[in-house]
Amino acid sequence: METVQKTCLIFTIIGALNWGLVGFFDFNLVTALFQETSAIVRIIYGIVGICGLINLGLLFNHITTDPVK
Repeated sequence: METVQKTCLIFTIIGALNWGLVGFFDFNLVTALFQETSAIVRIIYGIVGICGLINLGLLFNHITTDPVK
């Protein structure tokens, strides 16, 4: 599961960088690399969204671990 979370974290960071580019420079890297109406753009956004949901587990990881006795 750790490998999946690290992979998802990478996708989430890439997505965050893309949104930073959109916010600061009005430049969408995903639509620049692929055509705006392309289905692959929707797939990429979907993958980043799913990875963000998976990474929510990182927020609550400390709750599920056993405290040190």
